[in-house]
Amino acid sequence: MATPQTPYEAVLHAARDVTRLDSALDAEMLGAALLGSVYAVAETDREAAVREFVTGFLAVTARRRSAAATTIRSVFAALVPEAEGTARVRPGAYAPAWAAQLGRVHLTGAWAYGDVYGDQTSYLATFAYDDAEGGPEHALVALVDHNIGITKDVFVGGPAGRIVEQAREICTEDELTWFRTEDPARMRAEVGRYLTVTDSLGELPAQGSLATDRALVGARLAVLPGRAVATDAGTQPPPTDEERSRLIRGFLGSPEAARFGLDSVADTELPSLHFCLGLLLDHAASFPDADPTRWSPMVAELFLLDWVHRRAVLDMDDAAMLPRVLRGWAAYASRQRGLPAAAAHRTDEAIEEMIPEFARLYSTGERRSPATAAVAQLMADGVDPDDPAALNAWIEANRHRLTDDPA
Repeated sequence: MATPQTPYEAVLHAARDVTRLDSALDAEMLGAALLGSVYAVAETDREAAVREFVTGFLAVTARRRSAAATTIRSVFAALVPEAEGTARVRPGAYAPAWAAQLGRVHLTGAWAYGDVYGDQTSYLATFAYDDAEGGPEHALVALVDHNIGITKDVFVGGPAGRIVEQAREICTEDELTWFRTEDPARMRAEVGRYLTVTDSLGELPAQGSLATDRALVGARLAVLPGRAVATDAGTQPPPTDEERSRLIRGFLGSPEAARFGLDSVADTELPSLHFCLGLLLDHAASFPDADPTRWSPMVAELFLLDWVHRRAVLDMDDAAMLPRVLRGWAAYASRQRGLPAAAAHRTDEAIEEMIPEFARLYSTGERRSPATAAVAQLMADGVDPDDPAALNAWIEANRHRLTDDPA
C-alpha cells in the first residue's frame, strides 16, 4: 500500500479496521487516540486545532464510501460535534450495528476525591450507552492540579464500578484524603475551566493519557448538565488591603503565632515580620483560588524554594524570619481549614526540612530572576531605591551588567 500523502490519508489508513471493533466505545476511544496526535503537536489552542482538523477531514473525505471511511467520519462527528460539517455526516450502508450508538450516553454517577490540603482534586463520572450495543459502562477521571492551575491528566476506561470502588477504598484508608458524591454541573465547570488552560499550554504534562483521551473527555463533559465557563470563572480575587490587615491581625493574635514567638517580636524585627507576612499573602494571590489559608507541603515548597527567590529581595533579617513566619502561618491556616492534626504536622515537618535548602538558595541567589538580582545588587551597593538621582546613576553605571548578565 502506498504511503499516505496527507494527514487525512494517514488517519484513514490508521482507522482502516474501525468496523471490526466490538462497540461504539472502542470506536470512540480509537477516534480520540487518532485526534490525540493532532492535539499533542498543536502549538497554541489545541482544542481549536482538533476542531479544525475534523472540519478538514470531513470535507476531504465527503465522497468516500468505504465502510471504514464513513464509520470514522461518524466517530469524529460524535467526538467533535462543533466542527463544521458534522451535521451532514451520515452512517454508511455497511456501518456496524453499534454505529447508531456513537455518543449516545447518559450519566450514571459523579464523584470527587482529593487531598485535604486542596493541592489536587480528581473528578470521576460514569456513563452508560442508551443501548447495551454501544458498549459497557465506563468512567471518566480528570485530575485537576490547583497549584499549577490546569487539568493535569484525564482518563476514560473501565470497568466503571471497579474504578469507583478503588477510588473510594484508597480515600477511606488515608485520613489525608476525602471522597464525596459530586454535583455533575460543578464537575463540568471545574474540569472544563482548567482544561481550557491545559489546551493553551505550549508543552503538555508528561505521561498520562491527556492527549489520547482529550477528545472523548470533551464529548463526555458535554453530556453533563450545566455549561462550559470562561477560563477565569471561579477564580477568586486577592484580598483587599483591609482584608489583608484583618488576616494578619487574626494570625498575630493566634496561639500559632505565640508558639513561634511572632506575637511579641522586638520593634526592630517588626518590618521583617510584616514583610514576610505580605510575601505569604502575595504568594497565595498568585493561585487561581487566591486562598491564603491553603498551605501544604507542596505549596510550601513552591513558595520557599522557588517563588520567593524569583519574586522578592530579602535582607538577612528577612531570610532569618521567613521560615519561622511560614511555619506559624501554615499551622494557623491548617486550623482555620479544620485539617487533621496529622496534616498540619506533615506540613510543618516538611517546612523544617526545607530550611537548609532555602538558606542555600538565598546565599547563592541562583534562582533569582534578572529583576530581583538587579534589585539585590542595588541594595548591596547601598543605593536608596527611593532616590531617583542615585537610582539613575546606579543604572547607568551598571547598564552592562543588567543587559549582559544571563542570570
